[in-house]
Amino acid sequence: MVTHETIDGEAVIINLDSGNYYSLVDAGSFIWGLIEKGASAREVQNVILDTYEADAGDVDRGVQHLLAQLQQENLIVPVDVAGDIDFTKREPATNIHEKPPFNSPSLNKYSDMQELLLLDPIHDVDEAGWPKPVPDLPK
Repeated sequence: MVTHETIDGEAVIINLDSGNYYSLVDAGSFIWGLIEKGASAREVQNVILDTYEADAGDVDRGVQHLLAQLQQENLIVPVDVAGDIDFTKREPATNIHEKPPFNSPSLNKYSDMQELLLLDPIHDVDEAGWPKPVPDLPK
């Protein structure tokens, strides 16, 4: 089970099964947001090329490396079906000089809170969730 939150441009991702947590910043955080919306690897690369000043080869290598890391850490699972988001309806930058430079994303992994995260009672839940609401008493 994976949970995540993006705060001030940093994606924090927690793998509740392993107790490891991860950080992505800059282009990595942007890519995580695209993955969250269901973008395919090709769609991610196309959006990155439209958004950042970058060489297509550098983007391809950077995106593929990040996706491999995310998959290796069991944070994403490849699927055959593309999402239903239309990534072609985005506004390109009006001036190439307005684009920020693309820096290859890096997945930062932390295990210092592993024991605490694995002890969290959220792991002992069923489909009803946690905490379970108290049923209404008959009147």
